[in-house]
Amino acid sequence: MSEVVVTDNPEESRYEARVDGELAGFSEYHLTKASIVFTHTKVFDEFEGHGVGSKLARGALDDVRAKGGRDVVPVCPFIHAWIDDHADYADLVRKHDVGGAL
Repeated sequence: MSEVVVTDNPEESRYEARVDGELAGFSEYHLTKASIVFTHTKVFDEFEGHGVGSKLARGALDDVRAKGGRDVVPVCPFIHAWIDDHADYADLVRKHDVGGAL
């Protein structure tokens, strides 16, 4: 499989993964003043099993880190699990306030 290119598409509120220019998947988000809330991730069937989802998660989170100023709220189960499996990204996750409220 060719290289996976991940870019932010703020007009669609999502990070997109493309392979040879073709949309292979995306991770939707909602921005708040202090956070980026990842709500849903989708990798299209023909690209499943080739690491597209992992590259999408890494690319999106690397971009959030590089831009700074927002923490991550991983509502999306895929992004949540990916961060759990990659502890070096845990520092991006918004910490719960006292009482467990986000």
